[in-house]
Amino acid sequence: MDRLEAMSIFLTVVETGSLAAASRKLGRSPASVTRAIAQLEESAGVRLIERTTRRFAVTEAGTRHVETYRKMLNELAHLEERSSDANISGTVVVTAPELFGRMRVMPVIESFLALYPETQARLLLMNRVVDLVGEGVDVAIRLADLPDSSMTAIKVGEIRRLTCAAPSYLAHNAPPTNPCELAFHSCIGLNEAGSQELWRYRAGADGRRNRSVRVRCRLTLNSAGAAIDAAERGMGIVRPLSYQVERQMAAGTLVSLLDEYEPKSIPVHLVFQPRPFHGGALRAFIDHAAPLLRQSFGTDLL
Repeated sequence: MDRLEAMSIFLTVVETGSLAAASRKLGRSPASVTRAIAQLEESAGVRLIERTTRRFAVTEAGTRHVETYRKMLNELAHLEERSSDANISGTVVVTAPELFGRMRVMPVIESFLALYPETQARLLLMNRVVDLVGEGVDVAIRLADLPDSSMTAIKVGEIRRLTCAAPSYLAHNAPPTNPCELAFHSCIGLNEAGSQELWRYRAGADGRRNRSVRVRCRLTLNSAGAAIDAAERGMGIVRPLSYQVERQMAAGTLVSLLDEYEPKSIPVHLVFQPRPFHGGALRAFIDHAAPLLRQSFGTDLL
């Protein structure tokens, strides 16, 4: 038995309060635990534990050695972890919706590259569903309910569909009290097909039924960021996702409307194709990204 293993056994004995409890926790025989302590005492040249048939007590020298051994084992574990990280290499190709990718995914990728210096990353910002296999993508961030597939998905959060307008717009237009009143308002659309859109809202208090309301869009854009900018300038009512207007809502340049009719939240998933992880980069990225994205939504588990 090497000295590091004996140190670990000694710390377990101290933490559990008895030789018998330590042997049960470690899955070792009481005799092997006793031998480990004796070997460590011989190496240290001091008695670490005073033992009787009924109890044991850590000696003064043993107390000093507890902190020394714990520090040594922690430093060794840290060195092994850094050595393991240094061996991770490879390229990870990630796709995400444009604005979400810029706001939430880029910080994750930047910290991943800093943590694993032998890795590379490609981020494809596209507002469409990407075929992971056909387009050579490793990980997709999907903002939607997912169909059944062979892909592996990890839920990292939820986003809301809001209805917003600037105080300057509401100063001249009475806020709608229900979705039907949107027909009398100037709305800002994200539909390239035309000037009218169907906006879906919750119809019943139970949240299980929805209804679609046709709105008139005097201004239509193909960019969520541009639509939000226009709404801030008082051009009309916009329908963004919650993460897209966090700054504006906090600053008060946009306010939410029709909250009681808000439809159910939209789940956010990390989606990837199960396959061997060449160089460990994909597995490392998923392990790195999932908790950081959950943290960005302000929750540990969703």
